[in-house]
Amino acid sequence: MLPILLSVVVISSSGVMMPGPMLAVTLAKSYKSPWTGAWLSLGHAVIEVPLILLIYFGFAHFFQVNVVRLALSVAGSGMIIWMGVSMFRARGEVAQKGKDLPYNAFTAGILTSVFNPFFVVWWATLGSMLIMRILDFGTVGIILFTIVHWLCDLVWLTLISNVIYRTHAFWNRRVQEWLFITGSLLLIGFGIWFLVSGIQLVI
Repeated sequence: MLPILLSVVVISSSGVMMPGPMLAVTLAKSYKSPWTGAWLSLGHAVIEVPLILLIYFGFAHFFQVNVVRLALSVAGSGMIIWMGVSMFRARGEVAQKGKDLPYNAFTAGILTSVFNPFFVVWWATLGSMLIMRILDFGTVGIILFTIVHWLCDLVWLTLISNVIYRTHAFWNRRVQEWLFITGSLLLIGFGIWFLVSGIQLVI
């Protein structure tokens, strides 16, 4: 089982470290707490663990249906774009008055997961392949698989949030505002990409 779990670490880490909505929110919210990444990963797990179980019990093909992927892309892109716009609007108040975004890190972890269509597609394809390799090890295998994969999210996002939190005191307000602008543009960009990619499925 060890070689399989090592492959889970490598493949999961490559996915976790890719820029995406969760990273954008982590960048924007970590100036408030070093544990932003941990709370984001917990919110992420609320969506991810049930999805892993669904795929484990044979529902992977459902998430590969074009109509389902299109629906996820349209709904998800709308929410991701909304989060980006709200972050952009709040940039001045957050940087100058110390206010926070309207959603906490745990909620953000849930939202950026459930409304990210490529998160579902990743699990329906590459994630399914990893789960298939652990099937022979039964319940113990899927539990270890889930824990190892989630720890990759937890360690990476917590590392980022700790670095930002411990260094943000050295930034001026302009730098903090630009951090929010960057995060908001990333979210809006990913939202548009999700929407375009989903529409291309049916063209």
